[in-house]
Amino acid sequence: MPRLRTVPGRTDRVVVVGAGLAGLAAALRLRGAGRQVTVVERGAGPGGRAGRIERAGYALDTGPSVFTAPELVADTLAAVGEKLEERLSLIRLDTTYRAQFADGSHLDVHADPDAFAAEVERLAGPAEAGNLRRYLADLAELYRLQLRTFIDRNLDTPLDLLGPELVALVRRGGFGRLSRHVARAFHDDRLRRLFSFQALYAGVSPFRAIAAYAVIAQLDIGAGVWHPVGGIAAVPRALAAAAADAGVAFRYDSPVEELELSGGRVTAVRLADGERLPADAVVVSADQPHRLVPGLRPPRRPVWSPSCVALQLGVRAELPGQAHHTISFGAAWEEVFAELTRLGRPMSDASLLVSMPSVTDRSLAPPGGHALSVVAPTPNLDRRSGGNPDIDWTALAPRYRDELLAVLEARGWTGLSDAVEVEHVDTPLTWAAQGMAAGTPFALAHTFAQTGPFRPSTLPRSGPENVVLAGSTVQPGVGVPMVLISGRLAAERITGPVGA
Repeated sequence: MPRLRTVPGRTDRVVVVGAGLAGLAAALRLRGAGRQVTVVERGAGPGGRAGRIERAGYALDTGPSVFTAPELVADTLAAVGEKLEERLSLIRLDTTYRAQFADGSHLDVHADPDAFAAEVERLAGPAEAGNLRRYLADLAELYRLQLRTFIDRNLDTPLDLLGPELVALVRRGGFGRLSRHVARAFHDDRLRRLFSFQALYAGVSPFRAIAAYAVIAQLDIGAGVWHPVGGIAAVPRALAAAAADAGVAFRYDSPVEELELSGGRVTAVRLADGERLPADAVVVSADQPHRLVPGLRPPRRPVWSPSCVALQLGVRAELPGQAHHTISFGAAWEEVFAELTRLGRPMSDASLLVSMPSVTDRSLAPPGGHALSVVAPTPNLDRRSGGNPDIDWTALAPRYRDELLAVLEARGWTGLSDAVEVEHVDTPLTWAAQGMAAGTPFALAHTFAQTGPFRPSTLPRSGPENVVLAGSTVQPGVGVPMVLISGRLAAERITGPVGA
């Protein structure tokens, strides 16, 4: 394996910019390696994208709604000698998702493969149930091949990929089209949709994504989904509390004004209130780090992921029979991906991710109420990425909100519209105002040219030699598991590999 590039010189004092999941993961790893660590965060508390609104007895997560791979949180906490179960309570969901289809049928995706196969047999017959078992085994192997090759390591050049795992991935057709890969596995169109919609998590259409992205389904459908008691926002809170107890210093409500330079290195981080924090190394987990880091080149000809409208609701209604997570598919399919990624217009027949975590965790809503999150993919604001900067989301948002509620009413969430007590709507304009490029919370799309060694590195070759990057815009990519890994990879650029 090639020698890992690391920050040269002294690295005793580290300032981490950003208390999102990536920044917190980096801080815990660095503290566990004996560094003096200070985390600065412009917000009032930890979380970053994993935000929280608490109002009228409802607790609404404004960021990620699906939580997978808890072993990554456990491993992060272990860096400072902490145990996951002492910091966070997790409930494994028996029904990972309910898939709801336009023909009125539905399928409950179970964490238990036998129960899942029985559901598929009920929906599509015994042959497809057999196909499911084979595909789940294939997903697990695909994940094993990719984990060390593409995901769980720092990559500096394409040559870092060379090895038997890459050969095996090529032989498995990992660089063909995802849509064709899934179509070869299943005959039923509903199952094809279920195992390819995850490409949107990577910011690409399944008709353009490489087949290797089938592995995203392994993290939720294959390996299972958990619910952190208290909501997704409980995860960064737990990480921050563990970090503080381990000796990490935190500065909240503290925007960074400037990185002070001397001789090609950052020597201090100056905050907006004038405080100056001396630093031997800096980890930057900002969404557009080139705006903060002197001399850092932005991505060249970036392709940004589609954005979304996220509707958070506190609803005084029982809404019986609904699942924790529901993927509600519209009748249209290939055309909606064209709308999102090429034509720059909202989906004409929306497919939605609806989460109702209060089904599992009653602490999130008052008696008789429920907390809901509705995510509708939309074009981003970058025309070169297939988005549309001309959509007037300020004017459109109220109408789009009403349209989403009407769609949900028609798809089984009866009585929802008249029962809303608390609501919050985020649009591409919201994300842009928070500093997210192209108005998308999903960062750079995982096109082939923005994956693995072609994605921005955690240790860039431009800018100061002691600045390291973390977060969804750099390796390995987007999503809660990926940004936790990113935090570890960033820390290893300062400490060297764990065990080295």
